[in-house]
Amino acid sequence: MTTVPRGPTVPRGLWIYALSAVPAERLREDIEGISEDWQITHRTVPEAGLAMLTLRDGCLHDPFHLGEFPLASAWLKIRLPDGREAEGAARVMSDDPTLAETLALCDAVLAARLPGWERIDGELDQGMGLRRREARIRGTIRVKTKVEFSLLDEAERDYRA
Repeated sequence: MTTVPRGPTVPRGLWIYALSAVPAERLREDIEGISEDWQITHRTVPEAGLAMLTLRDGCLHDPFHLGEFPLASAWLKIRLPDGREAEGAARVMSDDPTLAETLALCDAVLAARLPGWERIDGELDQGMGLRRREARIRGTIRVKTKVEFSLLDEAERDYRA
């Protein structure tokens, strides 16, 4: 009886979020260490540019543009010497298409459990830990900078009196 190796513990929808918290150079080194004999073809050319954040007005539902942000994307296909294939893709808020390509490779490795996926899974766990730590720090900052608006109303009444 053979045992099937467990898969990543983080849901796929969070992979890019978690991995983008890990230093990009370390991810590149991890991928280079496992992808030496892979044939990698791009489904789309990795690119970087600006994306527009569009929201809808709550009253009239008209679209308005909140602003621009950098966006890099990549979509690729991997073919291993034994004939196995996998695809991966990534979109990340960055101006570095190489980062998007590295994240897309990580996505393919994790999704298909290609050789070396355990190394990327370790980075995934570390990235989630970094994101949780960042969320705790931001939560602490929000609590410490909370504004009590009722006090402002009282101060305004005192000023007018």
